[in-house]
Amino acid sequence: MNLISLQLKTSSNFEKNFQRLEKNILKSPENSIILAPELYLTGYSYNRLNEAVNFTKKSIKFLKELSHHKTIAITMTTQNENKYYNTLHIFHKNKIIYTQSKARLFVLGNEQIYFTAGNTEKIKIININGTKVATIICFELRFIDLWKKIQGADIILVPAMWGKLRKAHYESLTKTLAIVNQCYVIASDSANKNMAKSSAIISPFGKVKMDDKRKIISSFYDKKMIKKMRRYLNTDIK
Repeated sequence: MNLISLQLKTSSNFEKNFQRLEKNILKSPENSIILAPELYLTGYSYNRLNEAVNFTKKSIKFLKELSHHKTIAITMTTQNENKYYNTLHIFHKNKIIYTQSKARLFVLGNEQIYFTAGNTEKIKIININGTKVATIICFELRFIDLWKKIQGADIILVPAMWGKLRKAHYESLTKTLAIVNQCYVIASDSANKNMAKSSAIISPFGKVKMDDKRKIISSFYDKKMIKKMRRYLNTDIK
């Protein structure tokens, strides 16, 4: 299985964003887990939230089709009972198999004014073809209580729109997440000018594959490495 982190720029043109996403998904090999940056399709379009919700609904149909032989994870703007959410969708075998709304909103970006926080109780590890997968969305990376909820995952997804000013924080936290959990971390950040980039695939040993100039960062998933790390450096992770 291949692990894919997409490092793409989000524009104000939703259609073009989707076309760019589709192009890079199609470039990725079959049997891949592909992670896109946070809210990649529409960005934080606070003045266009209804339009963003409608675009999410439109995009879901095509993302289901693209997930026939690939697993695709992306956060999108959703709405429920007049409340807006930043919601992760995982597509697998033409279906949505998991959703998770961002629970820890970024106050410095006024996210809490426009979005409603998700429920931390719904953050969990899911099983995809025998692989345990979990997600922490951007700012949630700073909360240790959420790290504990996903302990034992084989792969942790970290979609983000993380600012350039705190680039070192994103790199340190994602690497530490992989080392502490002895698992793979797929970190996918926006490639926009004011963003950190720092998208990476990080191994259970803490080896980082990162390139701020690339749109696709990929690595092979080796479950034996997870077992080896947890056996020889036993920290009671099951």
